[in-house]
Amino acid sequence: MSVNRGAHKYSLILLAILATPCGVAAQNAPPTPDRPWSSPYQQQIQTQNQNLSIPTIAVDANKPYSLPELVDLAQQHNPETRLAWERAKAQAAALGIVRSELYPVLGAIAAGDVSRFGLLIDTNFLRQTVSTSELAVELNYTLLDFGRSARIQQASALLLAIDFGFNDTHRRIIYQVEQAYYRVLSTAAQQQAAEANLANAQAVQAAAQDRLANGLATRPDVLEAQSATAQAQFDLQSAIGAYEIARGDLATALGTAATVTVKLEPVTSIATPDTIEDSVEQLITRALQQRPDLLQQVAELRASEAAVKQAKSAYYPTVKVGVRAAPQYLYGFQEQIPATQTGLLTGTAAVALNWTILDGGARRSAVAQAEANSRVATAQINVTQNQIADEVWRAYSNVKTAFRQRDAATSLLQAAEESYSAALEAYNYGVRNLLDVTAAQRVLAQARTADISARTQVLTTIAELAFRTGDLLRTGVKPGKP
Repeated sequence: MSVNRGAHKYSLILLAILATPCGVAAQNAPPTPDRPWSSPYQQQIQTQNQNLSIPTIAVDANKPYSLPELVDLAQQHNPETRLAWERAKAQAAALGIVRSELYPVLGAIAAGDVSRFGLLIDTNFLRQTVSTSELAVELNYTLLDFGRSARIQQASALLLAIDFGFNDTHRRIIYQVEQAYYRVLSTAAQQQAAEANLANAQAVQAAAQDRLANGLATRPDVLEAQSATAQAQFDLQSAIGAYEIARGDLATALGTAATVTVKLEPVTSIATPDTIEDSVEQLITRALQQRPDLLQQVAELRASEAAVKQAKSAYYPTVKVGVRAAPQYLYGFQEQIPATQTGLLTGTAAVALNWTILDGGARRSAVAQAEANSRVATAQINVTQNQIADEVWRAYSNVKTAFRQRDAATSLLQAAEESYSAALEAYNYGVRNLLDVTAAQRVLAQARTADISARTQVLTTIAELAFRTGDLLRTGVKPGKP
């Protein structure tokens, strides 16, 4: 009988570790469904959250930023682009891991052990000590693996898919910045229009009060004018609130806090086209060629096709070789016998052939599953193609409608301004009543709002058309930057 004291010592250490409470206790579910969950670890998580850096960007408060400059800021600082970039880098590393299967694995192992035990000789136990130390070098290589190239193809296709997803993130960020930018300009113009409407209402109220003082108007006329002024003040506050929200949305799209104020170039500095040069057929064709979300799905189809090849490779064998060389140093001692030692070179070489003969249909099912996934990817591409064509058609129609609405809004505003001026002048001369003036005032206010909305709607719909066709990426993405 022998006792391995080293193994006994390690067993005691393992038991001590298992018996020691963990530094972080296991989390439990909320104890009851009717109360919020609370835990002492909540403070730790809150502290860690506070220590995380909040993205900020340096914005010149005195500089009016153009739309291209805002897009550049968003592409550099919006956290979504950083997130997509890091995902692409992770997949690139995953491809490197798969490609490493093409090369042998070389490892060095240094090992040593000392054992002491009792050796039974005749009727006596003699204590024996044996010490072994070695430095081994192992070389392992897979000579034959029919699924290796398929795994590399799949990882490469997935990297392409994530790269196209990275481009699609930029496409969405650019569109988000454009939408927010035009909304800020629109709400700012709406605020100016609301201020003009308030000034008109106050002018009508002053005229009504003056005529009442001269006995030319009635008290209801003044009350009607005061009501119109109050409505104009209400509309102004609504416009101010919409402007503040739009400004916060723009700052968020840039990747900074919503409280940051960004000065913008006026809407008058933006050139607005009058027509669309390309036909809707050309736009749809271009969208199907360059939309990154569609290209991402095509790359995913390529990955699913590689998965089919990998599943079929399970029907074939794999061959691996391994070589091990290890110089050893041995030392031994027995009681009443002189110690001895020696050194020698040991080594092994092995070839392994693995071939699954029967598996209960697992390989057949794996191939069927992979082929079905490939067909699903193809069907999804067809669905996306139809959706893209419909999106481009709707965006194209919206642009044409916006052109017509802008022309109509311009004519409406001109007519409303003339009608209001004539009604107010006639009222001052006592020819028209106040109801006519307030009605003309409301029409003018609506015309101003429609004119501003129509002008910014043209820019918004053009941006949407570029977003649906993928044209935003032509000047938006900077290679090599997140």
